[in-house]
Amino acid sequence: MRLVRNFPLPIAAVALGLLLTSTPARAGGSDEALSLVPADAISVGVVHFDSLRASALAGKLFAETDEMTVDGEAARFLNETGLRPKQDVDLLAFAALASPNGRPGSDALVIFEGRFDVARLEAAMIARGGVRKETPSGSYLLVGGRQSPGNPAAIAFVGRRIAVAGRPALVGRALEDHAAGGTGFLRGEGLGRQMHRVPAAASAWAIVDATRAPFATRGSGNNHGGDAADALVGAMKSITLFVFHATARGDAVELSATGLSPDEETRALLEDALRGVVAMWRLAIHEKAPEMVPILRRFDIERDGEGVSITGTLPGSFVRKLVEEGDRRAHR
Repeated sequence: MRLVRNFPLPIAAVALGLLLTSTPARAGGSDEALSLVPADAISVGVVHFDSLRASALAGKLFAETDEMTVDGEAARFLNETGLRPKQDVDLLAFAALASPNGRPGSDALVIFEGRFDVARLEAAMIARGGVRKETPSGSYLLVGGRQSPGNPAAIAFVGRRIAVAGRPALVGRALEDHAAGGTGFLRGEGLGRQMHRVPAAASAWAIVDATRAPFATRGSGNNHGGDAADALVGAMKSITLFVFHATARGDAVELSATGLSPDEETRALLEDALRGVVAMWRLAIHEKAPEMVPILRRFDIERDGEGVSITGTLPGSFVRKLVEEGDRRAHR
C-alpha cells in the first residue's frame, strides 16, 4: 500500500486502500460514484468493500486502517473526524488516465463512496495545513504531504456520500462533471460501453483498454516460464480489451479474466498459450502447493467470437490459508 503511505495523512485516512487488490451501475458499482468516472479513462476498476467485509479477505483489506488506529497522528485524525474506515467506506472506484506527460495510465482519479462527516473531515484537514480552493463548480482542499510538498493532492466531497481524490486538475474536472449531471461513462461512452461484461454481483472488477495501456510492450527475455509463457505474452500484445472480475461467496472467491481480440487467429493462439501456462503452473506447484493442483484443474478456459476467458473458484479453505500465510510472513 505504498501509494496510501505516500498520500498526505488525511487522504490516506479517507482512502484506506487505494491499492488493496494485488482491483455498470451495481453491475459492479454505484451510479453515483461511476457517474464521475471520466469517459476517456484508460482503465476503470471498482472494489466493493461492503460486499467483502464478511470474507476471509476482510482482514487483509482493512489491515492498513488497523495500523492507523494505533499510529499517533493517524489515530488523532480518525478520532477528530469520527471516520471509521471499516464501517464507513463502502466502495472505491479507480480511473486511470493518460497523464499530461503522455504516459498511459500514470494519472488517476479515485472515488470513494460511503458515509462521511464532511464538516469534521474538512476541518481536520485544514487544521493540518489543507488549503481550500474554490471553483465555479464547488470547492476542494489542497493537501500537501511530506513526500511531495510541491505536488499537492486534492480531495473534494460531493455531498455526504462521495469523496474524490487525485491531482487538483482531475478533482476540479470531477466537480465540473458532477455539476453537469455526470460524465458520459454511464451512458456508454468510452469504457462505459463495456460494463455489460461485469456481473451485477461482482465484488471487484477492472476493465482496461489494452490498446492505450498495453499489457505486453516488452519482450519476455527474462521469462523463465518456457515456450507457453512466451506464447502467452506474444498473444497478449494483440489484446484490445481486458476484463477482470472477482466475486466473494462467503470465504470463497470466484475469478474471471477475459482478453478480447477481433482476430480469430490471435484468439486461438491466446487460448492455446493460456492452456499451456496453466498446465505448466500445475506441474510447477505440484510439490510446493499440491492442494492448488486440483483447484487449477477445475479452472475453465473458453474461446468465443470475441475473446478468451479463464474462470475458476478459489475455495474458502484455500483463501483462508493464503491469508494466514500472509499474516505469518508479515509478522516475521
